[in-house]
Amino acid sequence: MSFTIRGAEPADAPALRELFLRSRRQTFVWQPAEAFALADFDAQTQDEQLWVALDDAARPIGFIALWAPERFIHHLYVDRAWAGRGVGRALLRALPGWPQTRFVLKCLSLNEGAQAFYRACGFTLAGSGGTGDSAYLLLASRADDAH
Repeated sequence: MSFTIRGAEPADAPALRELFLRSRRQTFVWQPAEAFALADFDAQTQDEQLWVALDDAARPIGFIALWAPERFIHHLYVDRAWAGRGVGRALLRALPGWPQTRFVLKCLSLNEGAQAFYRACGFTLAGSGGTGDSAYLLLASRADDAH
């Protein structure tokens, strides 16, 4: 099974809302499921640039959201069934200027799977913040890293 990456379109929104909700409930198991809602996608990606990964049937299987003014990767989610197939790396490569441009992101400290993914993609620790369940690592890509 293959996939393609393209800029997100308004018609993608319903499937991306579902993917965002499902992925966060599966990933952030330390939070109650009702802490997440379908409407979160629209609120959290407003004014951001989005790219979507599509399967052979043109169904969204992942997305990345970028706050361009700060080169801040706000969200990167891949459907669990597609994990480990290169979708996340392909979404990173879709970012304008990747890999020459330095991008930053926050990764929750409790999200060890995402930390391992970003380390494998060449991100390094640039700082930290928050407390408790909200503690996070600030990670930065290396502008010279071609991962």
